[in-house]
Amino acid sequence: MAASVRDIIRACEKGLAADYRRIEEIALHNQEKVLQALWQARLGDHHFKGSTGYGYDDLGRETLDKVYAAVCGAEAALVRSQFVSGTHAIGAALFGNLRSGDELISASGTPYDTLRALIGNIEDPAPGTLRDMGISYREVPLTSSGELDLPACLAAISPATKMLLLQRSRGYSWRPALSIAVLTDFISKIKAEYPQLIVFVDNCYGEFVEGEEPSQVGADLMAGSLIKNPGGGLALGGGYIVGRAALIAKAAQRLTMPGLGSHMGATAGEWLRLAFQGLYLAPHVVGQALKGMHLWAAVLATLGFQVSPPPHGARADIIQAVRLDSREQLLALAVAVQRAAPVDAHLTPLPWHMPGYEDEIIMAAGAFIQGSSLELSMDAPLREPYTAYLQGGLTLEHSHIALEKVLSNLKKT
Repeated sequence: MAASVRDIIRACEKGLAADYRRIEEIALHNQEKVLQALWQARLGDHHFKGSTGYGYDDLGRETLDKVYAAVCGAEAALVRSQFVSGTHAIGAALFGNLRSGDELISASGTPYDTLRALIGNIEDPAPGTLRDMGISYREVPLTSSGELDLPACLAAISPATKMLLLQRSRGYSWRPALSIAVLTDFISKIKAEYPQLIVFVDNCYGEFVEGEEPSQVGADLMAGSLIKNPGGGLALGGGYIVGRAALIAKAAQRLTMPGLGSHMGATAGEWLRLAFQGLYLAPHVVGQALKGMHLWAAVLATLGFQVSPPPHGARADIIQAVRLDSREQLLALAVAVQRAAPVDAHLTPLPWHMPGYEDEIIMAAGAFIQGSSLELSMDAPLREPYTAYLQGGLTLEHSHIALEKVLSNLKKT
């Protein structure tokens, strides 16, 4: 690797000292918050034993619920290995709390692909989707600058509206992620007019990025994936929902069955130990990922690429978007990220039609946990404008090394 590339990376990093310090302060605050929850739960080795079969009286699972609720400032939590993805956790919360005749409004514009599949097509809703179950759906577009449109949202609410959905992360879009300050202001103003509405935040990619979670600033429900931020790079899978106890109980009945709720669901093997340990590590690991994304933004912007967030920009998720000049350049970036991975670095990522997505998707994710996006990874829909979405990085050092490989590969395109 040419010394000039390393010089660019090092020069950019020198300018990030203040950003790094801010991230470290947030990580320290969040680390204390997690430790306080673990101390309060009197976590012990016996909580890691797990269960088999039906999973009745799984003390570790029940304690993990309590810890998540405490960390997120919520009444209750449902943290389960049985959630196959963040979308599955979101779906359980939606189907558990919405009924035929209710209306769901997305207050943050069009959600990402897999959630659109869950909602269902308006003309021909697929079996089992929200629309197929008689639940209506509308969207309130974001403003031209990518911000929540409070007046339009207030005007859209009708007597049938039961829930407002807010997607915190950018998804496959150029708009900024929703910060805690933005969510606090928006939710408080919605609740002042419509206190009965359920405000649900899809918190994927946002956990521990700031000092508070949406459930601490007025959100009634919040959900996410354990192979993203809160799993700390260790959780083998699963997802979580936190929020008001009555709403969590309904989501639990959707995950299992009415009458069974949160009382069942075995946690076999090492899942509990790794879920607890991953949560303990998450504030630090998310901080490492954020530092890495700041570095990617600074270096790529220096080289003339369009990036969002911009260098030194405020962040509310761990995603870094970058615009590429062509399909070939986008594919080259994916290959370079894969070549820098600790796992499957010898493989070449290829575009494919992933279930739940409208366009072909290219993913570079040589990860210890399959599909983990807290580990350094990249994915992108193959549509114009060609935009890659980088995320994660368990260590800042990995971002350094990966950047060198990426810059070398992009020069060849």
